[in-house]
Order: sequence, then structure tokens, then C-alpha cells
Amino acid sequence: MNRVGKDDFVPGFVPSHNHGSVDYTSVNDGHVHQCLDVTSPPIQTQDGNHIHYTEGYVLFEDGHTHHYQAYSGPAIPVGNGMHVHHYDFYTTENDGHRHRVRGVDQPAPGNK
Repeated sequence: MNRVGKDDFVPGFVPSHNHGSVDYTSVNDGHVHQCLDVTSPPIQTQDGNHIHYTEGYVLFEDGHTHHYQAYSGPAIPVGNGMHVHHYDFYTTENDGHRHRVRGVDQPAPGNK
């Protein structure tokens, strides 16, 4: 079995991978929520790149939570055979407000 470690250089596209992220939402209504996320496997795009789908809930805070469904941007090579994706989305509106979540997920193997 061929195993790829988290620090191994991997050229090209790795068909079975996902990304995790830990971030905070924007401050709205005097509070933030932590957003812990793991994406779907890659979805190939017509231009030869790929994106990821994600959905979930931000952590319970200030008496409520928010749901989200979003797609990442395309893969961004970051060197050493790894890549990341940018994300920028809004949660559902609950308790009279919503939050923005944006950032970059954790690197995954493959430079495409």
C-alpha cells in the first residue's frame, strides 16, 4: 500500500482528499461563532482544477447556531506538493442576523 504523509511532496491531483479548517465568523450582534469544518472529496471543474463542497453548523453561541452550505474556490498551490482553497460564505440568518466566514483551509496533498 502506498501511503502519503502530511509532509510528502505529491505532484499533480490527488483524487481522494479533503481539507479541514478552524476559523471564526465575523462579529455580528456582539458575538462570534467558531466554525470547525471538513470538506467533501474534490469536485473536478471543467478547467482541470477542483473545488470542494461543505456544509455544517457553526458552534452554539449566544443562545443559537447558524447553518451553512458553500463551495470553495479552486486549488491554490502553496509549494512542497500541497495546495489550499479560499472560502468566503455567509451563514443562515438566525436570531435576526447572519455571519460571514472567510479564510483559507488547511493544506492537502497534491499541487493541483
